[in-house]
Amino acid sequence: MSKVGETTLILDLSALEHNYNYLRSQINPGTKFLGVVKAFAYGSDIVTIAKKLKQLGADYLAVAYVSEGVLLREAGIKTPILVLHPLASNFDDLIAYCLEPSIYSRNILNQFLEVAKAKQQSDYPVHIKFNTGLNRLGFSENDTDFIAEETKDNGSIKIVSCFSHLAASEDINERDFSLKQINSFKNLSNKLIDALGYAPMRHMLNTSGIINYPEAQFEMVRSGIGLYGYGNQAEVDAQLKPVATLKTIISQIHQIDANESVGYNRAFKSDGAIKSATLPIGHADGIGRQYGKGKGFVTINGKKAPILGNVCMDMIMVDVTGIDCQEGDEVIVFGPKKSAERFASSANTISYEILTAISQRVKREVINQ
Repeated sequence: MSKVGETTLILDLSALEHNYNYLRSQINPGTKFLGVVKAFAYGSDIVTIAKKLKQLGADYLAVAYVSEGVLLREAGIKTPILVLHPLASNFDDLIAYCLEPSIYSRNILNQFLEVAKAKQQSDYPVHIKFNTGLNRLGFSENDTDFIAEETKDNGSIKIVSCFSHLAASEDINERDFSLKQINSFKNLSNKLIDALGYAPMRHMLNTSGIINYPEAQFEMVRSGIGLYGYGNQAEVDAQLKPVATLKTIISQIHQIDANESVGYNRAFKSDGAIKSATLPIGHADGIGRQYGKGKGFVTINGKKAPILGNVCMDMIMVDVTGIDCQEGDEVIVFGPKKSAERFASSANTISYEILTAISQRVKREVINQ
């Protein structure tokens, strides 16, 4: 990697390819693969990642909201796109850009049917979401007859898949609950298929589900965090490569005397003489205040440098006492050698949060395209 002159998120597409191939190796050759690129592709670059996934052979992409799907379509991406949380106010754009909605309630189904009919759609592809225990979005087991009655002979829409979401697929202590969810989904999907008279695709497994419950891969699987290099389990992380590396530089070095303070609210007070370095990255870039006061740390010339005091909007100060460094030196916040999961755990959170928090003002650099 080239040495950066500013705060930069480096995206390694060879790592993405490695992760995709590893996850593909865990499923049957005929099983379809959906790549989740919501939240700017987990904080990276949604268009860059989506184009690479298309090149690698992903069958579907998934976003959270219609606006994300519109961005991909305007970038020329024609791969089928599932919108996981569409809102009725965006149905006109959804249809205009050939996006496929997750239909998760009677209200959303009725509203989408109304719009599809008004726009004279024929067999518009939709996906039925079942709630099997996550209790977030989804139809209940009592809704299958209603879904079939409303859609079977409608003509405006066509159910191309039904799906659900495991609540704790990475947690071996919740295996019984996960198996109960899988069994519930089997029963619900079979009931829906019988009522429809045709068989939509089924999908339930997320990244951890792909690893831990391969018997439930059905016709398609979905992977989000695994594509970006994180598997929610140490043994899986060892098989993956982080796609994103967050780097910055040292802007200034200060000698701090005993009893002096650093940063806002004097949140750090020195017991003795130390050396601090100021870095051009802060909570406006995604490094939340929870990482301050020694919880989070960066790496400078292979050495650990804890964050001093409170995180500022555009800067953090770190302790570089005993580290051979100078202004302009490179700083690693997270990357392959110090993962985002490790960085996040210092503040009792998860890789998803720090990855998706990286501000869009941070420069993106793509390598190994």
